[in-house]
Amino acid sequence: MPVVPFGEYKPDLGDYEAQTGRNVLNVVPRGDGYGPFPSLTALSQALGAQCRGAFAAYKTDGSVVVFAATASDLWLMNNTTYGFSKVSLAGGPYAAISANDNWQFVQFNNLVIAVQANVVPQVFDISSSTAFANLAGNPPQARYIDVVGRFVVLGGLLTNPNRVQWSGLNDVNGPNSWTPGINSADLQDLADGGFCRGIAGGETGVILQDNIIRRMIYLPGDPRVFQIQKISEGLGIYGPGSLVRSGSSIFFYSLKGFHRIDPGGVPVPIGRERVDRTFSTDLDATNPQLFQGFADPRSSRVIWAYKSVNGVVNQFDKALCYDQVLDKFTPLQISGEFLFKMAQPGITLEAVDTLIGSNLDAIVQSFDSLSTVIVPELAAFSTDHKASFFRGPNLEATLETAEQGTDGRRVKLKIGFRPVSDAPAVYGSASRRENLQAAVQAGVERLVNAVTGICNTLVDTRYSRFRCRIPAGTVWTFINGVEPVDLAAKGKR
Repeated sequence: MPVVPFGEYKPDLGDYEAQTGRNVLNVVPRGDGYGPFPSLTALSQALGAQCRGAFAAYKTDGSVVVFAATASDLWLMNNTTYGFSKVSLAGGPYAAISANDNWQFVQFNNLVIAVQANVVPQVFDISSSTAFANLAGNPPQARYIDVVGRFVVLGGLLTNPNRVQWSGLNDVNGPNSWTPGINSADLQDLADGGFCRGIAGGETGVILQDNIIRRMIYLPGDPRVFQIQKISEGLGIYGPGSLVRSGSSIFFYSLKGFHRIDPGGVPVPIGRERVDRTFSTDLDATNPQLFQGFADPRSSRVIWAYKSVNGVVNQFDKALCYDQVLDKFTPLQISGEFLFKMAQPGITLEAVDTLIGSNLDAIVQSFDSLSTVIVPELAAFSTDHKASFFRGPNLEATLETAEQGTDGRRVKLKIGFRPVSDAPAVYGSASRRENLQAAVQAGVERLVNAVTGICNTLVDTRYSRFRCRIPAGTVWTFINGVEPVDLAAKGKR
């Protein structure tokens, strides 16, 4: 019989006899259906408190330097023991970060700059520093930071949230680096559009405000330094952490849903009539600091983690995955404190004992990954404050087809259905209801028969959805639908 596919995830739409689906979880889009998503596995020792920012910088020799932030301190990860040492400015701790903010970091040559609104911008030279210091040149305190061309740009300034200010050309830590009029350093007050809520860097910058989006175009030799022009009105960012730069494209969430900006373009909606309505009702808007987006450096996916309205305090508990090449979303159920990207820092075999003691069975990662590798990958601080990679066993995956019906006639499934997947363990079930107004009754799960490949399920109803569940830890690569065995329309309407 024809395969009933697990359709594209569009929970905003009804799924009766549709080509879309409302119920998938812990899978990622593939061209032939869906694939698995891994769990977190710890890399570091515990930070000791909730992570409020993290960043991986890279030295000229290819080695990795990993920083983390708590509410009032900055920390450096030891690449041998994977423990954390405090590298805050002498005399710390800092003034605590605002409840709804996170620290932000950038790397500019050998300098790592960290900002939060209640502290003077901090700087750490990864070639020589042992602690952070105040950034020279009297820069303003700021919430947001990024690098545009050869300038560092600050936004969300404590004293003037409608202003953006940038450093001198290729000069961020000198006595005059932030003095307007010297070496192209300057500032710009944004007359309308509300507060500056984020900056996306690159060769051309993008400023995102409450309800206006502007582009920064560098003008070499021009006294204006940057041409700042509106590219969208009536549209702004909601949740500063939702801002993601992936290659030359920018992604963000607004009160009008998820959007994408390609080079030289204007914002284009990507979530409308797909996930926007469902997401807006599930997002805990009182915790914007836990709404965080990052591009997966090893795929074409963007991940937005967030705290749901029913989530645990100080943790994100859900995520949306968007594949920008396939133009498809999927939901994930993952928990953590902060999403970021880093490469695997080097570690000696002697240090393995520090991490796991004598229990070799506790090692989830391959020993091949314990050498220095500079290719970054998606990472997160877990709920126990540990820097972790998404390298663990696959999460439990569930998928459900659109609702099947035959103009009100009864549907009878005599034998069951065959999952179209290479997963060795799949549990199948079929729901039932007699009319579209009735509540859906879940079916009994049946493990796939190892000989026939069929989940033996009997159904006699008018409307049904076929559901597959792949247990956590199962090794598999794809699933794209189910093939009903001996399905027929029976009787009268």
